[in-house]
Amino acid sequence: MSASTTIELAGHTTHRVGYGAMQLGDLDRLTLPEDEAVALLRAAAELGVDHIDTAAFYAAGEINRAIGRALGDRFGTLVLATKIGARRDPVTRLRPAQQPAQLREQVEENLRQLGAERLDLVYLRRADREPGIVATGDQLVPLDDQLAALIALREEGAIGAIGLSAVSAAQIEAADGAGVVAVQNAYNLIERGDEDVLAACRAHGIAWVPFFPLGSGFAGAHSVAARPEVVTAAGELGILPAQLALAWLLQHYDRTALIPGTRSLEHLEQNLAAARLTIPAEIVRVLDGLGVATQ
Repeated sequence: MSASTTIELAGHTTHRVGYGAMQLGDLDRLTLPEDEAVALLRAAAELGVDHIDTAAFYAAGEINRAIGRALGDRFGTLVLATKIGARRDPVTRLRPAQQPAQLREQVEENLRQLGAERLDLVYLRRADREPGIVATGDQLVPLDDQLAALIALREEGAIGAIGLSAVSAAQIEAADGAGVVAVQNAYNLIERGDEDVLAACRAHGIAWVPFFPLGSGFAGAHSVAARPEVVTAAGELGILPAQLALAWLLQHYDRTALIPGTRSLEHLEQNLAAARLTIPAEIVRVLDGLGVATQ
């Protein structure tokens, strides 16, 4: 694996394209038979995936348990990343869980579900703004209090590194003394409303791990890969539109790591291949112009 396809993340040298496990289920259950999910995760590891992104509230913990079954013997050699700050709720489906004691409980819950001794990277998912859950009442917790809880967990060895998710540039600056290593916000070739957040990551050398890198609900009615300009440019290069969209993100900032999710081994192989692509400057200029209206 060449240096251009790897990134230093949470104390590991990992492939810049990892795997987002959310695609294996919904909030309630796995949407693949468990044996198939386990087989896919093992195949991903064999292909070189060594960065897995998950959460205890995915599929009521079933995804974490599948990860533990599939990759438990590899824990310690890959980046096992999760996010905290929310819990499943029978009425609202998902609710904020932002208090420091709740954050500790969620770390412990992840460890139990995964059967792991340590989480390599834990993202604090703030709930200050839409899209997604928004904190009110006693869930409005100062960032400093939350970071203190995570620092304590890091000192105890329960987590290896601290990340932030759904945060602003100002919050990244406020967290400067906590040793944040990665930020996970919604961002892709089309939706670039958090350009200032990316700039803050650049300034501090923080890894940028954009979720929904191919669009999902954040790109309106169509995925990023369906944009005519992306389809045309990909055709000129003889690659898939999704590969071009991922390659643009990787080329846009050298501390970017991606976590696209898929239930297809073929798509997984295609995603990994995106890390080996170099987009010509003239096509980069075209793609750069696509997100101007959303900034």
